[in-house]
Amino acid sequence: MQGERRRRPSLSLPILRTSRDQHRDGTLTLGNLLSALGETSFGWAIVLFSLLTLLPLPPGSSLITGLPVLVTTFQMVLGFPHVKLPGPLARLSLNHTKLRRTLARMRPVTRRLERMLEQRYEWLFAARNERPLGLALFVIAFTLFLPVPLSGWFPATALFIAGVGIVERDGLVVILGLLMGLFAVLLTAAILTSIAISTNAMMA
Repeated sequence: MQGERRRRPSLSLPILRTSRDQHRDGTLTLGNLLSALGETSFGWAIVLFSLLTLLPLPPGSSLITGLPVLVTTFQMVLGFPHVKLPGPLARLSLNHTKLRRTLARMRPVTRRLERMLEQRYEWLFAARNERPLGLALFVIAFTLFLPVPLSGWFPATALFIAGVGIVERDGLVVILGLLMGLFAVLLTAAILTSIAISTNAMMA
């Protein structure tokens, strides 16, 4: 008879604890938070940066908040051994309260991921696959920069799921994130095409 499966700790717990402690010390910046989580892990970087794009900010802010995840995924394409943040991004101050609220909003997603996570399909994390994986994530991240209304949530959530899969070495979850990212890219392309057709019809 198999033993009862041990309950997995919350995925958001390391981020919440670290951001809370750094907030109390007045040292909560993007670079410090990433360093405390393990800056050699592209997975944690993608998880954290995708959360930034989901913060309740004014429209168009994804052009700024999406920059770190674009830089991170591009570094994967280039074959960097670990994340190297430019100085201004590393010194970017974070709001602990907004970050905590965003994690709470993501709880329905993280709760489902926690139930299914395990190490599998680890061939996806082989060195030869890092650049193709980075390219796929880069394309998804690029959609965050396009001026398409109401489409930013999908690529950001897809990147979050893929990042969790990288952290936990769960290739199936990474593939799930990539499939959701593909949907986000196709949705964005469809919206842009519709806008272009409508614009041409009005100008005709």
